[in-house]
Amino acid sequence: MRLVLEGFTKRFGDTTVIDALDLTVADGEMIALLGPSGCGKSTTLFAIAGLHQVDEGRILFGNRDVAHVSPQERNVGIVFQNYALYPHMTVAQNIAFPLRVRGERVVEMDRKVREIAGLVQIGELLERKPAQLSGGQQQRVALARALVRKPDVLLLDEPLANLDAKLRMEMRSEIRRVQLETGITAILVTHDQVEAMSICDRIALMKDGGIVQIAEPAEMYINPMDRYVASFLGNPPIAFLDAMADEELRLAGGASLGAAGRLQGLDRLVLGVRPEHYGPGKGVPLEGVVVMLETHGREDLFEVELAGCGRLRAILPAGSGTRIGTNVNWGIDMDHIFVFSPDGRRL
Repeated sequence: MRLVLEGFTKRFGDTTVIDALDLTVADGEMIALLGPSGCGKSTTLFAIAGLHQVDEGRILFGNRDVAHVSPQERNVGIVFQNYALYPHMTVAQNIAFPLRVRGERVVEMDRKVREIAGLVQIGELLERKPAQLSGGQQQRVALARALVRKPDVLLLDEPLANLDAKLRMEMRSEIRRVQLETGITAILVTHDQVEAMSICDRIALMKDGGIVQIAEPAEMYINPMDRYVASFLGNPPIAFLDAMADEELRLAGGASLGAAGRLQGLDRLVLGVRPEHYGPGKGVPLEGVVVMLETHGREDLFEVELAGCGRLRAILPAGSGTRIGTNVNWGIDMDHIFVFSPDGRRL
């Protein structure tokens, strides 16, 4: 089912939280609404579900405008952060609940419950109560309940936030597998950029009630349209250095990075440098001292204080022998830096 938001506006009292937002989700696509708390992503999701009233604009499921249609008539499946399972019901009863509300026959409900339970791999848990399940198993039940009615759109509101790191990774893969196998159109709301990048076809990065950039994950990472996008994507995060350009591009402390080229004459710049583009043998050497080291198993993360210029991060294979306090002369790969104006625009 193709989903389109046209000029979607939502107000709470006199406060406009979403202002004329446009978004198109293709049939069978999984898209992430990504952004910090308060940016409007959950408000948008709840409006699609019918839990929030639309003040202006249209919400199209296919060619049908559902902006003022009740939630029950929209045929959406929702998975919430807290699972929202009924504790007194078995897994089978929880999954079957939307079908029972719809008045389906018992035999048909049983068939559909077993079919969807098999898809999300909880077929052996159907007689248990939610309290007897792990967090990951409860999330699978919530996913099965959302899918059993064969919704036109699947809505996922921070579905993995309550899981530990290992379970989050497992459930990311499972949600993506199920979405691909069913071919359902899905929208994931999350503040976790790793989650968004790993399982979604595209990301809509939001800020202050609007979409800043929408693109495939890899495209958004390598071609952010402004400083906000560059800073939101990437783990470890990007670092920023103040700079200026006369005939040469210089850091705030005076160190030269080579000819200024197209930037010549700009006296205030901000350079964005990702950790993978700073390290030994990567361009003009810059004097610095290692002030932080995190060991991540197969790789180490370093933070280097440049002489009077700020700090950069570097990722190197484990076992390099570099320690805190080591003086280094590492360089920046100038082919991969981002250049921004002081107000954050990409130059």
